[in-house]
Amino acid sequence: MSRPLTDQEKRKQISIRGIVGVENVAELKKSFNRHLHFTLVKDRNVATTRDYYFALAHTVRDHLVGRWIRTQQYYYEKNPKRVYYLSLEFYMGRTLQNTMINLGLQNACDEAIYQLGLDIEELEDIEEDAGLGNGGLGRLAACFLDSMATLGLAAYGYGIRYEYGIFNQKIRDGWQVEEADDWLRHGNPWEKARPEYMLPVHFYGRVEHTKSGLKWVDTQVILALPYDNPVPGYMNNTVNTMRLWSARAPNDFNLRDFNVGDYIQAVLDRNLAENISRVLYPNDNFFEGKELRLKQEYFVVAATLQDIIRRFKASKFGSTESVRTMFDSFPDQVAIQLNDTHPALAIPELMRVFVDIEKLPWTKAWDITKQTFAYTNHTVLPEALERWPVDLLEKLLPRHLQIIYEINQRHLDKVTALFPNDLDRLRRMSLVEEGGVKRINMAHLCIIGSHAVNGVAKIHSDIVKTQVFKDFADLEPEKFQNKTNGITPRRWLLLCNPGLAELIAEKIGEDYVKDLSQLIKLHKFVNDDIFIREISKVKQENKVKFAQFLEKEYKVKINPSSMFDVHVKRIHEYKRQLMNCLHIITMYNRIKRDPMKPFVPRTVIIGGKAAPGYYMAKMIIRLITAVGHVVNNDPVVGNKLKVIFLENYRVSLAEKVIPATDLSEQISTAGTEASGTGNMKFMLNGALTIGTMDGANVEMAEEAGEENLFIFGMRIQDVEELDKKGYNAQEYYEKLPELKQAIDQIKSGFFSPKQPDLFNDVTNMLFHHDRFKVFADYEAYVKCQDKVSQLYMNAKEWTKLVIRNIAASGKFSSDRTIKEYARDIWNVEPSDIKMPPPNEPRDVADKNPNCTTQKLKM
Repeated sequence: MSRPLTDQEKRKQISIRGIVGVENVAELKKSFNRHLHFTLVKDRNVATTRDYYFALAHTVRDHLVGRWIRTQQYYYEKNPKRVYYLSLEFYMGRTLQNTMINLGLQNACDEAIYQLGLDIEELEDIEEDAGLGNGGLGRLAACFLDSMATLGLAAYGYGIRYEYGIFNQKIRDGWQVEEADDWLRHGNPWEKARPEYMLPVHFYGRVEHTKSGLKWVDTQVILALPYDNPVPGYMNNTVNTMRLWSARAPNDFNLRDFNVGDYIQAVLDRNLAENISRVLYPNDNFFEGKELRLKQEYFVVAATLQDIIRRFKASKFGSTESVRTMFDSFPDQVAIQLNDTHPALAIPELMRVFVDIEKLPWTKAWDITKQTFAYTNHTVLPEALERWPVDLLEKLLPRHLQIIYEINQRHLDKVTALFPNDLDRLRRMSLVEEGGVKRINMAHLCIIGSHAVNGVAKIHSDIVKTQVFKDFADLEPEKFQNKTNGITPRRWLLLCNPGLAELIAEKIGEDYVKDLSQLIKLHKFVNDDIFIREISKVKQENKVKFAQFLEKEYKVKINPSSMFDVHVKRIHEYKRQLMNCLHIITMYNRIKRDPMKPFVPRTVIIGGKAAPGYYMAKMIIRLITAVGHVVNNDPVVGNKLKVIFLENYRVSLAEKVIPATDLSEQISTAGTEASGTGNMKFMLNGALTIGTMDGANVEMAEEAGEENLFIFGMRIQDVEELDKKGYNAQEYYEKLPELKQAIDQIKSGFFSPKQPDLFNDVTNMLFHHDRFKVFADYEAYVKCQDKVSQLYMNAKEWTKLVIRNIAASGKFSSDRTIKEYARDIWNVEPSDIKMPPPNEPRDVADKNPNCTTQKLKM
């Protein structure tokens, strides 16, 4: 059982983690025992560790509800402009510790649980991750919610409450095996179902021409049941809402029509309707055009827009203005951000509501719609772009297809007026793609239906403007923007790396938690020997702790003084885990060639999930585990080199591995990774980066100085030149003996003696259809890795670079990102108003100088 604080942690009872008051601790213990008794109906004799987790979760949740109710009440009275973040993914991870930190309860809870004879870390580890996302896009949405609450924006996250999140990954005999993620099995203490706000969503049917206009009739109805989840801001008493929809069959489902008395079957068939919110599609950067996925996309959009309009109309309560003018103020009250094209159907759906139901004229409806929506593009990979078959849309959403055709017609008329006789341009810019199956290009729909389009890092936004959507940018250049991604420093520093967070607070104060740009003040300690030693010590403690975790969980012993070289992200060819693998083989061969030669010890840790249907990604995992098996069991290698495949990488595991990392691998082919956010987490937590000039790596190098990162490989221009010339993998294979040796070993079955041809498809791909040019960057990568090892031998110089990197990471806070969205796209102002806490009367702000809010009316 870990004691809550060691002696030198005691010296830093800094309020980042909250003040410990005796009354506070006594109150928490009382609340804990009350929940154990009344909520969980257990006593200490029969309670399990899980019961204790739930008792603590409910205790902490009690501190949220007053703030939550008061925040929503405040928004209702003040009626600020609302921001709606629409996403099919919210990769939230665990909630307990984040809530304690943002409410300033962590130290008090630590102490209370310690006094109760329990281990808080053990309780925290029982919580299931809310894995409602695949990777970067879903985790970004989660970081954004934290920042929007911390900045006091009236913001709402809207998504789907998947019953099964991203699959759990098991490695069996070196292969990835998927298991269902039954994350709700034990219940979710953080959510509150809101059946009173249940809404109908329509599918199928047909379009009827009536006197009063077009009508969508004979539809199948599915109900959307909202579950609300609290999103606390950091120490400002604001609690926003993430509302996730769950699909429910109406009670007359399958019983009204054609039913010849098979009542039992009709009830069983309710499952079919409720399958809509059953499971998250596990694809990252890949489009799979399945009907169920299209249903999910429309489901979240239709329910959310009804909710938004209901809230908009409620704020106009008692207003006498006619419907025709009521919606004029809609874009002044509502901003909707589309997280990629997944919620793109919101555009034709809002048009349908305005035109068919509210009877607005088309041009007015379209003007309001465009002013309301903004679209974030997350990838330039062609296989990731959503292109839905027209016949599927026609069957599922016939009215929406008509609206899309009308939008397209008016759009093409505009283009024709500007570029007469340019038929090729019309074809490129159409929402409808002809040739083979007719498809709707959802990115084109998002661009013309939004007033702002942004990429997620400078280099990516530039590619979006000059290449992928060049025709659209030529038409409306002012529409295209950049918003470089960020990460929340609450989860990705305070929560996961308290030792480093405290050390920084001792040097520059605590304000950096809400203003990460203040980290620049650390520059003046770059040559401070004591600070260098302390930074180094925190990293070493994190490494020892992670090494113990690996030993306990995976029964592998690793050397904590070796360099921890970490490559964690979704498994994808463009992310080039294969290049890392070739470097591992190269290091192995060097040790074997000259076992007495000095070698800087490394533990290479690779982790990430492969989409279940992505054959090559699964083969890449199999290769890594095969190489690991050979390397880890070779007595000549000993503890100089170890290879670990980190099973089931997820948010809660990232929180453990990132603080322990020395070297962060960010090695995608230039021009393929839109931004990356793992890169930022590693930088903030004192790892050095080896990377290409891709995504946000470019801006990291700009902030820290390129000489303080290990940058290697082709730049975008080089990749383009190589494409023009033609990439010939064979050339590199013949020219580079170490590359040739590694590939020959893979081909000959050196790593798979029982199945010598196991990896033929991998080597065949590398030679004949490697879109991401692994061999072209291999030599530069290996040379750069040699520089890394060289520097690692000089602990002091290494740590100086670490400090420079941490000091330069302030730009990459999601607080900065959200401020830019707020000012440049949503037209709202962040507020540093601190609501009075729930234990003070609502008008206390007048008398209390610490509360800066205006008087609240009951």
